[in-house]
Amino acid sequence: MVTTDTPAVQPSEDVLVSIVLPVYQVQEYLPECLDSILGTAQSFQGIEVVAVDDCSPDDSGALLDEYAARDQRLRVVHLPQNVGLGRARSEGLARAKGEYVWFVDSDDRLTDGALAAIAERLKRTEPDVLLVDHALVDPDGGVERNVRAHLFRDAPETFTLAERPDTLDLIMTAWSRVLRREFLLGLDLEFGHGYYEDISVTYPVLLAARRLSMLDRVCYHYRRGREGAITNTSSPKHFDLFGQYERIFAFIDRAADIAEPFRRAVFDRTVRHATTVLAAPGLVPENMRRDFFRQASEHFRRFRPRHYSHPSGLRGLQYRLVERGAYPAYVALEPLNRLRLALRTVLGRARGAARRAPRLAATALRRAYYRGCLLLPVDDSLAVYAAYWSRGYACNPAAVFEKARELTPGIRGVWVVVKDRTGSIPPGVEYVVDGSARCLRTMARAKYLVNNVNFPYEQPKRRGSVLVQTQHGTPLKKMGTDLRDHPAAARGMNFDRLVEQCGRWDFLVSPNPHTTEVFTRVYPGGYEVLQTGYPRVDRLVNASPGQANRVRDELGIAPGETVVLYAPTHRDHQDQAAALLDVPRFADQLGDDHVLLVRSHYFDTPRTAPSRGVVDVSSYPSIEDLCIAADVLITDYSSVMFDYAALDKPIVIFAPDWETYRRARGVYFDLLAEAPGVVATTQVQLAEIFRSGEYTGPRVAERRSGFRARFCPYDDGHAAERVVRRVFLGEPANTNGPASAGK
Repeated sequence: MVTTDTPAVQPSEDVLVSIVLPVYQVQEYLPECLDSILGTAQSFQGIEVVAVDDCSPDDSGALLDEYAARDQRLRVVHLPQNVGLGRARSEGLARAKGEYVWFVDSDDRLTDGALAAIAERLKRTEPDVLLVDHALVDPDGGVERNVRAHLFRDAPETFTLAERPDTLDLIMTAWSRVLRREFLLGLDLEFGHGYYEDISVTYPVLLAARRLSMLDRVCYHYRRGREGAITNTSSPKHFDLFGQYERIFAFIDRAADIAEPFRRAVFDRTVRHATTVLAAPGLVPENMRRDFFRQASEHFRRFRPRHYSHPSGLRGLQYRLVERGAYPAYVALEPLNRLRLALRTVLGRARGAARRAPRLAATALRRAYYRGCLLLPVDDSLAVYAAYWSRGYACNPAAVFEKARELTPGIRGVWVVVKDRTGSIPPGVEYVVDGSARCLRTMARAKYLVNNVNFPYEQPKRRGSVLVQTQHGTPLKKMGTDLRDHPAAARGMNFDRLVEQCGRWDFLVSPNPHTTEVFTRVYPGGYEVLQTGYPRVDRLVNASPGQANRVRDELGIAPGETVVLYAPTHRDHQDQAAALLDVPRFADQLGDDHVLLVRSHYFDTPRTAPSRGVVDVSSYPSIEDLCIAADVLITDYSSVMFDYAALDKPIVIFAPDWETYRRARGVYFDLLAEAPGVVATTQVQLAEIFRSGEYTGPRVAERRSGFRARFCPYDDGHAAERVVRRVFLGEPANTNGPASAGK
């Protein structure tokens, strides 16, 4: 088999851990996985990643090449034909150079700091096998720690299997253990073919290890319930289970001097595994269940240890029926067995729920109190405002609030804000703390509700109240129900709830026809669309030179300096976006007559260290004021570009990961082809654009003009007024300015 490898590059440190990453049809999850390994959340750098593209039919191979071009620690192996997970792992192992090897699945992710914790334990104890704990991540985003976490808490730093035989009760997956590479190669093992391919390695390494260690830390997030996972797939391939265990018993026979004492325990796991697969509804096709049972019976009799005694209770009765091949009796017993498995699952989850009980009780109490408050009379003169999940006073709701105070002074506006952000509320603006009794009572009685995201699902609006959904950006990236096809970005979004919440909206504010077309499709509902433009953009359109100077003075910017605002967006397919721009270096490239303002997305942790010519403005209260103060905007895929375009000032698109973002998140148009300014895909290009002054030329102004015509048609400085007149004063939407209403 001829393979294609990217050239090996010598890492900056000795390689302690080689991460082998088999990749097949996981383009939606791969960026998150790679970022969790190579991103800034991992401080330990002494790794290499050997990614094996198993002839994946999607864009996974191209994604790997993009990441490899940016990070020398990643090497990509492209297989010319699909060989399956087991052989793909073997291909990666053959190329690994590290002292240890870790087989990671490419649809899962590492937790922050996991590599540093693992490296510290490996260096201190030098085990043959290091077992790491994990958590299960549900499709809805819920995280549940391994139910056998107690085994990690009780373990000494190093031990043998004879000293702790209950280690065999842990999950037997390749990703749950880090293996000393020379130890693994010395055992002459191979991953099996087909389903359950890892157990032919994961069992033997435990049996043969002379030094084991267990790290009591969740280092790995396993994605549970993913479509295509073997635990979620009906297939004849579940018969592969028996062949994999044959390989394990062959190893025990071959290494009897060290493995024989564990034959009984492995045999019990074998039978338990087969009966669990048979008991899981839908895994074994219905017309093959009898044959699966027959093979389990033959397997039992073939590998039963001498002097074997059956376990007690229901499981022991079940094993006897398997041994005798008594399928009708076994089928009759299956409901009881399924009940036993269900109870075991419920008890495991109950333990987790018990730890969460105080929080759940408080949530239930708040929900009951809110529903009681809905019985109070409505206050027709009360409006409630919130923005960005109650993070503070901002965006379209703030612009509507200010105009409503001017045009409808008889309506009292109250803001909802989380406790640690109350300082963001301007003086003289009334607010309530999110989740407090006063907040719940205020929301339940309000006639008007204004937000740029959804209010909590558990707090539905009362009958007769008016909910205005302003949203907070023109959609370049896929949104709403379109994220059904992009699960890595959706992060377990409950689409049924989303549609239900859209049904609560009375008005949807739209900044342009493109947004109207997209939002009315991806947010289905019977609301009225207000094509008014975005109220927050009024501040930009109506800005005076004095406002720009005031902000510059606040930030300590000297007269005559060119202000460059860098405002990248969040990568929804990642927990924390990788730093794509070397900020201090770029500030040096700009020169002493420039000031670089860096605005991190509110979902991301600001990482801009103080340096010459750089000001971190991530916590500055108003991004609109920053736009007014800036001479030029650098962004990637952020909706700030659509607002900034209304100022008719230069915009530069810095998009080094466009293809990755486009595949992982999905987009509505090709930004690189329809950009409002010059496009750079590398920092070298970006620096040259500013050195040459290309971003200010007439061709760029022409592109910006076309962009404004498409995305800023209503930006005349009166959007907030049009919203207030339609919602609070009941005036027809088509009587003021360029707006029109429709369904």
